This record gives sequence, C-alpha cells and structure tokens, in this order.
Amino acid sequence: MSKIQVPVAKNEYYDVTFEDLTHEGAGVAKVDGFPIFVENALPDERAKIKVIKVKKGFAFGRLIETYEQSKHRTNAPCPIYSQCGGCQLQHLSYEGQLDFKKKQVERVLTRIGKLDLTKVHVHPTLGMNDPWNYRNKAQVPIGEREGGLVAGFYQKRSHDIIDMERCLIQQAENDDIVQAVKSICETYGIRAYNEEKHKGWLRHIMVRYGLVTKEMMVVFVSKTADFPHKNDIITEITTQFPQVKSIVQNINNKRTNVIFGDETKVLWGEEYIYDKIGDVKFAISARSFYQVNPKQTKVLYDKALEYAGLTGKESVIDAYCGIGTISLFLAQKAKRVFGVEIVPEAIEDAMRNAELNGITNAEFAVGEAEVVIPEWYEQGNAADVIVVDPPRKGCDEALLKTIIDMKPKRVVYVSCNPGTLARDLQVLELGGYETVEVQPVDMFPHTTHVEVIVRLVLKGTAS
Repeated sequence: MSKIQVPVAKNEYYDVTFEDLTHEGAGVAKVDGFPIFVENALPDERAKIKVIKVKKGFAFGRLIETYEQSKHRTNAPCPIYSQCGGCQLQHLSYEGQLDFKKKQVERVLTRIGKLDLTKVHVHPTLGMNDPWNYRNKAQVPIGEREGGLVAGFYQKRSHDIIDMERCLIQQAENDDIVQAVKSICETYGIRAYNEEKHKGWLRHIMVRYGLVTKEMMVVFVSKTADFPHKNDIITEITTQFPQVKSIVQNINNKRTNVIFGDETKVLWGEEYIYDKIGDVKFAISARSFYQVNPKQTKVLYDKALEYAGLTGKESVIDAYCGIGTISLFLAQKAKRVFGVEIVPEAIEDAMRNAELNGITNAEFAVGEAEVVIPEWYEQGNAADVIVVDPPRKGCDEALLKTIIDMKPKRVVYVSCNPGTLARDLQVLELGGYETVEVQPVDMFPHTTHVEVIVRLVLKGTAS
C-alpha cells in the first residue's frame, strides 16, 4: 500500500485563505485539500502561516502575517486575551460570533445528523444586547508569585495562573470580591496551594452572585479543614461587602484538577443565596448547578416552554432535570411534571425550589434517566411531552429507545453539545420523529460554546 502524501511540511511557510472555523475557534485553511488549523485566524482572511505540527490527516499552523482581514475582525478588549484560555472569540465581532454558531450547528446537523436543512428551520442565534459581564459564578484558582498571592485563570494549555483584576465576561461584583478576598488573605499570611508539592492551604476562591436579588456567596476551597484567622477574615469580608449572605468552606485534600472536595460546611450566614429566573425563585448552594448566564437562561427556557406547546392538560417528563430549573418553568403551564436526575443533592434542591415557589404539580426522582423513565413507562406513566437536557455526552441509548416506544407527541431537546445532539436527532428521526425547528442560543458570548434547543414532533401528528 502506497504511503499517503501529505502536502505540507513542518516549519514550512504557506500562503493560504481561511474558509472556516473549528468548533474550538481556530481558523481552517487548506493546502491541496489538506486542513491546517490556525489560532486567531478568521474565515475570508488571506495570510502567511508557518506549519508547526503535522498529523496524519491535518496540521497545526501559526499566523505569521495577514494580507487581508475579515470584515468581522475586531480588537479583543481583554488585556490578557492572547494568554488566557477562557475566551476564544473576542477577536471576532459579536455579529460574526452569532453567525459562526448558527453555521456550526447547521454543519453538524447535516454531517452527523443527516438532516435536510431545506425541511428543518435553523433560526439565527439568539444573542445578548450586551454580551459582557454576564457570568454569575467565578471559580478562580489561587497561586503564589514572588511571595504574594495571585488569583486569575490558567494560561492556555498550562497550569500557570495569570494574575487578573478584571474578567470582562464576569459580573463586576464577582471580580471585586475575588480581589478583596485575595488581598485580605494575603494580609493574614494565607498560603496558596501548590499542586506540584501538594502543600499550602487555599486552592480556589469561588463567588456566586444573584443577578436579581444581588445576594452573594463566597466559597473557600482549601486543602485542609482548618481555617487560619477565620473570624478575622470573615469580619473583613462581611464589613466590606454587606451583600454577602453566605461564606462557605469546601475541603479538597486530593491531588486532582477537580475543584471541589466531598466536604462542604457553612462558616457564616446562610447555606443558600437566592435568585430568580422569570417568576421562578431558586435557592443556590455552593455546589448547586445553576446556569451561569441567567439572562440567556430566561431566553432558553421561554423557548423550551414555547416548543413544549403546553395547554395545561399535559403530563411532562424532564430528563436530566438538575435543580428543577426547566421543570419548574414547565410546571407553570403543564398539568404534571416529573423530573429525574442522578445527583441526589440536585433533587433535594429541586424539591426545595418547588416548595419555595408553591409549585405542587412537580415531582422529582433520583436516578439515571435511562433507568427511571423506562420504569415509569412500564408502570403505565406515559408523557405527552418529554424534555431532555443531557450532559455533553448526549442521551443514553436506553432513554432514546424509551422515548421512541413511549411516543410522546412532542420532544424538546436542549443541548450544550451540537455533535451529540445531531447524533441523537438521527436516532429519533429514524424512530418516528420529525425535527421541526432548531434554535441556537448564545449562553456564553466570546467563547465557542453554543446552547441549542430543538422541537421535534411525532410524525403524523400536528406540529
């Protein structure tokens, strides 16, 4: 068998025109049909590149000189954008980002899902009027440099911490508290955790912010359960920031990249802070999963409610329900909602949130959706509408089979991964469902992530 000839070589220079972006935000150019991925390049740009790594089916390059710029290129306002890995698209105009995300969704729906986009309506991406300072949760690693504490984000492809005062996609209130807590800890001689030596105390500072309530929570993630100068530090924080309602410590003594350990304790104030999305109030603990962009979450959930087509007579199943965010939105218009989630603490939060809002037509169960929902079906508990919002790996095969067997009139699929969404849509299409419309939602401006919500109907029923 003859060896495949690769048309590019490492350390060689090429003039190229970029034609696309990868799902990670790198520009895609081709030399004799061979793809080369280059960071900080945009479609329609002509440039000189240097090939820095060659693989069997693709190569990586570095941008050397740009001859023609994209009309969507813009100057990234963040001073550490080129070093930090948190955002990938600040050099692309926001209009360009929304267009890129729509095309990304269309691409995977046709390539992986085999959908005919002349029959499926993919709407323009729903963006934000102000796509900055939207994150309501900051998780900031702490390190040491030249005897002082640094708090920031990891440099691209490394665990070196870039010290940072402002993150342009964080709520400004979060940045203020992170900087103040860092300064207070430094005053009291708190040592940062060193992951190589597995020594030191403070690993992360996490701050949560209620966009509507303005309530805030500070979480110290430490290596050990002790807390040097605890009372003094708490007094300083609560004096400077009266909006802080909860101070929590999480202990993580493992050699791991996972932020949280198993033990969490309230040091001061309440166990929860509160926030609202629309008319629904949520209690948020240190470990609760709660969407980081509440403004766009409202946009997403309103669309889920629209696609569910509820009249007040329907029984709805919410697979992967988390702390009940979508379930409680649906319960406002449904006859009954049944939510299932594998994390017991999330179900406790879901039940608490239902009680908090006086919602009595929502029930929650702990377990794997692919196990619990088939059991419900065998017991005769069918649903008129099923809503799925799975993790990045998508829906389990057993759950998809149960949906197909149960034959609800409508399926609403919420996805954070267009690739696994497209795979699952193909299964549902083959099982008797028709994909009617697809709505990308920009939950994370200036990053490559896109949330997608899809409306499917059982073939032969009114859409």
